Amino acid sequence: MTVRPHLHEHAHEWIRVWQNISVRTGTYIGITLSVFFSGWVVVANRVSSLDRFALARNLAAVAVLGVIGLIPILRFWREPGNLLASSLVSWLLFSVSYRVLSIYFGGLEVRFSAFQIFVLGAVPYMLVVTLSWLWTIVRRVRATHESHPKHHPS
Repeated sequence: MTVRPHLHEHAHEWIRVWQNISVRTGTYIGITLSVFFSGWVVVANRVSSLDRFALARNLAAVAVLGVIGLIPILRFWREPGNLLASSLVSWLLFSVSYRVLSIYFGGLEVRFSAFQIFVLGAVPYMLVVTLSWLWTIVRRVRATHESHPKHHPS
């Protein structure tokens, strides 16, 4: 038995995981959220000339993060399983980047821990996934109900 075929199998597993559209979308969204959030934190802490616009800057940044966070929901609304995977992957990546940023910017960890950030994002995503799942069930029941001919007693 050699080690090389075993390593080769693991490479194919990673390639197979990456071929999943929900994992790819979640990764892209997580990276986008992380890059945007990192830029926001750096600007908020290092560019003192924008301090007078702090409220507007923070509201705009939260709005942009929210719009980016809506992408998995809009992309996979009719596919609850893909929505769950995509949203959790994206929010996990965002939480990891939050943890890394909190090493350099101590004020982040004082307000919320990385785990709290994960929960604050994962719970709303889970509620949306549940609504998506329920909507899918309702659509399927209606589709099967409409496809059956109506029986009238003779």
